[in-house]
Amino acid sequence: MRALAYLFAGLGISLGLGLSGAGHLGPLRDHGLLREVCDVALIVSVFASGLAVERAVARSSWRLIGLLLAVGIPVTIAAVAGFAALGMGLGLGAAMLLGAVLAPTDPVLAGDLGLGPPGGPELGEPRLSLHTEAGANDGLAAPFVVGALLLAGRGDHGWVGHWLVVGVLLHVAEAVVIGVLAGRLAVHVARPLAGRSTDRRVARLALAAWVLGVAFAVYAACEPLHAYGLVGVFAAGFAFRRAEHDERLHSCVHEVSEPAGRMTELVAVVLIGALLTTHGLAVPGVGGWLLAPVVIVIVRPLLVLALTPVARAPLSLGERLYLGVFGVRGVAAVYYAAVVAGTHALAPHETAVVVWTTLVCVAVSILVHGLAAGPLRRRWLGEP
Repeated sequence: MRALAYLFAGLGISLGLGLSGAGHLGPLRDHGLLREVCDVALIVSVFASGLAVERAVARSSWRLIGLLLAVGIPVTIAAVAGFAALGMGLGLGAAMLLGAVLAPTDPVLAGDLGLGPPGGPELGEPRLSLHTEAGANDGLAAPFVVGALLLAGRGDHGWVGHWLVVGVLLHVAEAVVIGVLAGRLAVHVARPLAGRSTDRRVARLALAAWVLGVAFAVYAACEPLHAYGLVGVFAAGFAFRRAEHDERLHSCVHEVSEPAGRMTELVAVVLIGALLTTHGLAVPGVGGWLLAPVVIVIVRPLLVLALTPVARAPLSLGERLYLGVFGVRGVAAVYYAAVVAGTHALAPHETAVVVWTTLVCVAVSILVHGLAAGPLRRRWLGEP
């Protein structure tokens, strides 16, 4: 519901800009600004997602999370690409790009649907899988976006082997190694920072500078190696959680990362709302608008319902539906759409359709999930 309020605030800004004659922001023209804002929001939220993953995770949960990542991402890309090619008239490259852009679920907007703060009640499944998947797949979608860009730009298939070995395996492995090393090393500095001062505010300020600095440093360290920064950032948060057993320190770090995540979420979602215009929302056409319910109501739920028996996850039907329906599309998708807008790999019309269809799907996702989260959580999970 919070993200929905932010989206409407952004829509108000868009309306005000139009009425004042100042001119609208545009996702194609202002893709650089959009990319940077979403990038910062994702770095903070992905790191916080890694920090929040429970220390003790059941084997069935790991199987389910692994399947949601290894199978869920490519199947979602294929399903969206098929719909985009058949129902929207996009070429293969543009259709695959749209699928890759919309594949990741979102830790920024799924925060209230996933895990709580350290020391809180053990929420377990399906929140654990929803939360962990959203944190990890933002970065793991990147190699598929790169592959789709290569397909759109080159048209041949000679690059596929190199992309699989270097673009996927090597660069993902590099990011994981950098993230794990940084996360484990960060613990040794965080301990004395947390206990050096008797003033809690001073300790929090020192931790804020250090913890957020680690997240951005990991992201920056991945850049020269062409490793995927968001993968490294999630691995750093995940490794930090497992290298430190002091729940008080984790609570203190959470108190730092949570407000930072909320602030970046506010800026990113307000900006997304401010980009929406009646002209732009007409660009995807009927097919683009139909894609939103197809992804939310059909593709994602059916995928989860099919994978949970394979993972032998002991989930009730309500829990499976919760995990399936609440794969929120949000800031991660908009970030990758901004990347596509800046590459000029597609023809201008196809670029516009991919970008604006992404914004439509994100806006519909925020609206539907914002209104349905409370009632469906009570119905399917039995929560108050």
